[in-house]
Amino acid sequence: MKKEMDIVEKTARDWLVKRGVTIDDIADLVYFLQVKYHTNLKMEDCIENVDRVLGKREVQNAILTGIQLDMLAEKNLIEPPLLDIIQRDEGLYGVDEIIALSIVNVYGSIGFTNYGYIDKQKPGILEKLNEKEGEQCHTFLDDIVGAIAAAASSRLAHRAANVE
Repeated sequence: MKKEMDIVEKTARDWLVKRGVTIDDIADLVYFLQVKYHTNLKMEDCIENVDRVLGKREVQNAILTGIQLDMLAEKNLIEPPLLDIIQRDEGLYGVDEIIALSIVNVYGSIGFTNYGYIDKQKPGILEKLNEKEGEQCHTFLDDIVGAIAAAASSRLAHRAANVE
């Protein structure tokens, strides 16, 4: 029996969708990370692992914090010079990655390598989020989405290792 979502989890999931990110988008990233290691990998397995990662409070808190900061930057409600740093997603600004690593940390060291790889490759939804065009700022969201995928990949890998 599935537990009912509390307001924090529901809001985190809703905000992802409002910012253009679906569970399927994240599951595609998990598939990208894991398909060469699991010959019979199914998208349903990827979705299940993303769903389980999104059920963690630490992950929900990171989503809400990061998206809120992105939205504040869009509305110019952060003081300079931090506003400009976030709006440009300055390369030397690493706080967005630190929030993302708090997600990855929940699932062990394999998550760190998965995160680093996907952050450099920027496949799928990550490429779209990383574009600097349009009204929306995704300085935090792109890293958070990559971290959720990396954590879900780690979860999947750990579960598969226990079955094989």
